[in-house]
Amino acid sequence: MSKLFEPTEINAMQLANRFVRSATYEAMAKEDGGCSPRLAACMNQLAEGGVGLIITSHAYVRQDGQAGARQIGVYRDDFIEGYRGMTQEIHKRGARVVMQITHGGFFSDNKLTGQRSLAPSEVEGFGQPQSREMHVEEIQGLIEAYGQAARRAKEAQFDGVQIHAAHGYMMSQFLSPVFNRRTDAYGGSLENRARALLEVLRKVRAEVGRDYPVLVKMNCQDFLPGGLELEESIQAGLELQEAGADAIELSGGTIVSGEVSHCRAGINSEEKEAYFRREARAFTEKLQVPLILVGGIRSFHLADRLVNEGYADYISMSRPFIREPGLIKRWKSGDVQKAKCVSDNQCRGPVLAGEALHCVVEKKLKQRI
Repeated sequence: MSKLFEPTEINAMQLANRFVRSATYEAMAKEDGGCSPRLAACMNQLAEGGVGLIITSHAYVRQDGQAGARQIGVYRDDFIEGYRGMTQEIHKRGARVVMQITHGGFFSDNKLTGQRSLAPSEVEGFGQPQSREMHVEEIQGLIEAYGQAARRAKEAQFDGVQIHAAHGYMMSQFLSPVFNRRTDAYGGSLENRARALLEVLRKVRAEVGRDYPVLVKMNCQDFLPGGLELEESIQAGLELQEAGADAIELSGGTIVSGEVSHCRAGINSEEKEAYFRREARAFTEKLQVPLILVGGIRSFHLADRLVNEGYADYISMSRPFIREPGLIKRWKSGDVQKAKCVSDNQCRGPVLAGEALHCVVEKKLKQRI
């Protein structure tokens, strides 16, 4: 049997296989960020489909960090009970679920928050209103908010948390020279730019304990002029490993990186799949912490090679599960044809139009039947 279907463990979290559903913004939460029946049904469908580990979409830790409508929130204690009901149903189906915690920073939606966006530095451009540079006291307050979010996730019986430090959101902004132009202890050198993320990790660990899985998602590169590059990313990964991260999910690009973002179109051959594999190899040569690789993986045989050849320990996918939540069950049954996802990114359309996430191609096919 393929190593992909071997049971594994990350800290105390036992996983049935090496497949991960990467955080995917589904716009299915309640208006205030709480758990909705539709969101719970989506998560249960993924669990029934055979995914070993489900990572939720990005849950904002404070109201001023909301980046999208009906985004998951984890800023209030009264959300705990609703999410606990969801996690218990996922567990009944044999899957594990981790909550990704985040703050939009520069990319928070001020129409939803009613506030000027906070960020490591004042940055203009990228199609966003000007942000306001955070004071040191505000950074400390945000670190506390991440810690409390992790506590709520644990109380809601999530199997772990993932700190979102990729794609240009707040912790990614602190790491990136493009967005972080501070001149104090939180800016300048990589040591300083990584400080906020490391303090968040330590605060989260203090809240949830040593035996609770804490993952980090980070960029291998920003793919922006003057942005985070691979060498510094590896060094930040080493520091996260030393500070106690249990696994790193490696992605790349930001929501303003254009064609080289984390969500690339036209993935129609194995050569175009796993577009961060070179960077993943560089990471695994230096780090011992388990590596979860995301980025355009569509083929079972390629996923199998990536694990067997040491590029990654886990295979993470996002868009394929939008069209095929039962993909892993299909592959395990012996039908290892590549995922049906055509990587046209049309699934973004419904979310931007205020609808819940769905595969536009699949919906059109069903309407013809």
